[in-house]
Amino acid sequence: MLSQCIFSVKTPVGPPVEIIRHTFASQSPEPTKRVSLLAGLHGDELEGLYICHRLMQILKNLEEQDASAFKGEINIYPAVNPQALETGTRLWPFFSTDINRTFGKTNTGSLPDETSRTLLEDLKSNSDLVVDIHSSNLHLMELPQIRIIKNFEKKLLPLAKLCNVDLIWVHPHAEIFESTLGYNLNQAQIPTLVIETGICLRINKNHCAQIVLGLLNLLRQTGALDTDEPQVNIAEPRVVQPEGVTMIQAGDAGLFIKQAEVGQRVTEGEKMGDLIDPIAGQVLEEIRSPCSGLLFTLREHPLTAKGAPLARIATEESA
Repeated sequence: MLSQCIFSVKTPVGPPVEIIRHTFASQSPEPTKRVSLLAGLHGDELEGLYICHRLMQILKNLEEQDASAFKGEINIYPAVNPQALETGTRLWPFFSTDINRTFGKTNTGSLPDETSRTLLEDLKSNSDLVVDIHSSNLHLMELPQIRIIKNFEKKLLPLAKLCNVDLIWVHPHAEIFESTLGYNLNQAQIPTLVIETGICLRINKNHCAQIVLGLLNLLRQTGALDTDEPQVNIAEPRVVQPEGVTMIQAGDAGLFIKQAEVGQRVTEGEKMGDLIDPIAGQVLEEIRSPCSGLLFTLREHPLTAKGAPLARIATEESA
């Protein structure tokens, strides 16, 4: 494994801000595929860091035992927003910038913009395929899933099905996506998968293990790795179009006390929890499923405002 600093800038105090790329070189004269995996665009999303850690452990062991297995080049960028990671915040500290909303924009010369420009160009120069790993926000637990913008569905769907996720959610195009890393790489004709799993500031080891196995399968199936281990049975994921997702929102402000778990299949009318007013000692609303399907998003943060999302269900009709 070769480690290289692709971006470094001095700070007024403390160590410099650095982005590191770890490369497992191809042992073939012509790499079959250059695959890049990255995590940490948001500093409170820790599961991607753990997934990269596990992958590097596995790949380093494989490199020591059988370097010839590397037919393609594998690049891992485990922490692409180190300033935010140091504080465990979604936004870049001081600038209060979401770095995943700075790609493809006119460069203003700010540190976050310079960082995103450098990262984008490095990925373009070293990748034929990219996987961008994210976690959910503090409020919602997500089942392992890949989110695809409708414009890129034809190219990305076959790749997404290799990744051992439970769900592939196809989104309609929206302007908000145009400043993201995934959108700009796909626009540059570099297929990019955006994985969403778990919840921020937490690590669900089962979800991470599932994604690690999926990524190893992706590396094998695309020709970057030539190895039979570990053997993985990849289940067919649920593919959900925009009209196949039902959102449940809070009718009042209160505390959501869940009675369901993400990943379970719910039936129409099944109770999923209560929305309570703890001050008055009242149950404001019994939360019941409006349809049958796969519960792939569920609120973990109990405190809710009126209209806050409580759950998302992939309806049976979308299967």
